[in-house]
Amino acid sequence: MNLEALADCFSSGSCVVTQVSTALIIGMLLFMVTSGLSLIFGVLGVINFAHGAFYMLGAYFALAAYQATNSFVLAFLAGALGVGLVGILFERFIVSRVYGRDVLMQLLVCYAVILICDDLVKILFGAAYQMMGMPEAFALPPFEIMGGFIPAYYVFMLAASAAIGLGLWLGINKTRLGKVVRALAINPQMVGALGVNTTLLYAGVFGIGSVLAGIAGALAAPMRTLTPGMGVSILIESFIVTVIGGMGSIAGAFIAALLIGFTRAFGAIGFPLFVDGMMFAMMAIVLVVKPSGLLGREPAR
Repeated sequence: MNLEALADCFSSGSCVVTQVSTALIIGMLLFMVTSGLSLIFGVLGVINFAHGAFYMLGAYFALAAYQATNSFVLAFLAGALGVGLVGILFERFIVSRVYGRDVLMQLLVCYAVILICDDLVKILFGAAYQMMGMPEAFALPPFEIMGGFIPAYYVFMLAASAAIGLGLWLGINKTRLGKVVRALAINPQMVGALGVNTTLLYAGVFGIGSVLAGIAGALAAPMRTLTPGMGVSILIESFIVTVIGGMGSIAGAFIAALLIGFTRAFGAIGFPLFVDGMMFAMMAIVLVVKPSGLLGREPAR
């Protein structure tokens, strides 16, 4: 551990600004992925282990669209909508067959999809590392705050992620469709008896959850190295966030994602060899003290 370096960072405005911006970027990307994962679990009761692969596909769809059109807007839409379509097809033809089945069956099916997606990416894009590069629209001087510099793309990412997260919360909690979705999570039989097409609703929810993973991948593409299998690491962190925040809780996912983001950003300075260990330690503490997570619902007795 290097607590002296961490203390020096907190005493420097530029270091604090840099690390806070990094923490927010990590946290908001994790939130985008985890919110989709939590939404799917909360409504469908499915642990979508293939969610990290959807994040990867979002990045590669964005890369392909950007190389073809040189438009970041089209690249973003390709990543989001392309993964949304993949998610709907995945739900209709595969996941719908394992509803209510053993969790191990769901995990095996999702793991098979991960392997298939990784190999398809290798066939279509190659196994080598690739970079999308920063779009020209964001090739701007960084913003300076207290001696620290924040790239323009970071500001855009934070604003876009916050807007999408707010829209998701409003959609679930303040709209009629959101009320139907919440009712579906509690009593799908009653919702179906009231004349709602639950099959269509299941596919729509899974598609929205997949779109969120695609958005995260598309946003990460300009600043991350793309490689087959890149979804595995963010999937692991997403499950940590889900456990800490509470399975099915969007607000919990937001809080936990920011917690992990700050742990990664400042842990890289203070305890670089124990960052992953710290994240798992936090998850273990939550499981011991409050197994349902920070904002998760307690299981019915």
